[in-house]
Parts: sequence; structure tokens; C-alpha cells
Amino acid sequence: MKKNQKNIILGVTASIAIYKSCSLIRRLRECGFAVHVVMTKEAQELIKPVVFQSLSGNRVYSGEIFDAPDTWEIEHIALASKADLILIAPATANIIAKLSAGICDDLLSCTVCASKAQVLVAPAMNENMYNNKITQGNIAKLKSSGLNFVLPRKGLLACGVTGVGCLAETDQIIKEVKKLL
Repeated sequence: MKKNQKNIILGVTASIAIYKSCSLIRRLRECGFAVHVVMTKEAQELIKPVVFQSLSGNRVYSGEIFDAPDTWEIEHIALASKADLILIAPATANIIAKLSAGICDDLLSCTVCASKAQVLVAPAMNENMYNNKITQGNIAKLKSSGLNFVLPRKGLLACGVTGVGCLAETDQIIKEVKKLL
């Protein structure tokens, strides 16, 4: 890692938009950021960690909080301390609900809870899930707690309909990252 290089913890959850995280990692690195990926267990069902390891040039952390550590450190505390920014992209309704409720049952949610860094959340989900009153309430609660959001855009969703729920464009996410750092 270069001296004074900013560390971004990229939380990746199990949205079909996960493939867009690949170009996001490339762009973040082009901007000079070090990217450390934390994948939820469910995200690993969609893309293997080796893809993100190759793109980031760093070890990928799994969603398990009790994996045997490579070194003796408490991973979520070490990651939280390292973070200049935590970016969750794509963010599912599930991770948004967990963070809103303070549930810390995986590495990503524990890292967010333990960090003093800014958090930027980029939701991606079905329009009905995004517009659900509970999801909107969770987003409002997180915003009032100081978390930042890059809202989803309207486009063709995985279910085949056009609606709001597509992950924000990479350029928009990068713009927000730079604004926060």
C-alpha cells in the first residue's frame, strides 16, 4: 500500500448487480484507492472471491465472523480501524435492514458497527422491495444516523420489468466516494 493511500472497505452483498462491483473496484483503484472486499456468505454464491481478489490485489474477507484467522487479529475490528470509508455496493434490503436494526451477525455488519469511518450505501434490488415501507423506513433511519446513500436508478431489473432499483452508475458512486473522502 502506498503511503497516504485511502482504504476503502467494499462490502458486497447478494444482489444480481454484484457483477458491477468488478468495474467499481477497477475504477476505485484507478483513482488511487486501496480496496479491501468483504463479501457476505450469500454474495459468494453469485461470484467467487478469487474474482475480487484478482481485481483488488488484496485478500477478500468472507462473511463469516468465526473463520480461522490468517493472523491473530479480530477481523472486524482490524477492518473497521483500517477503513477510511466503507462502501456497500450493491446493498440488498437485507443488509440495510440489519444495519438499521443494529444486527451484527456477519463480518460486514460487524465491521460497519465497529467503524468510525463514513459509510456509503448503494442499494440494488427489485422496485417493490426498494419502495417497501419497511425498506424506506430503514433507509431513513440510517440516513438520520449519518450513513450516506447513492440512490438506485430506474432501469431494467433482473425480474424483467423496468423500475427503480438498479445500482447507481459507477461514475455516480465514484463521485460520492470522492466527496466523502
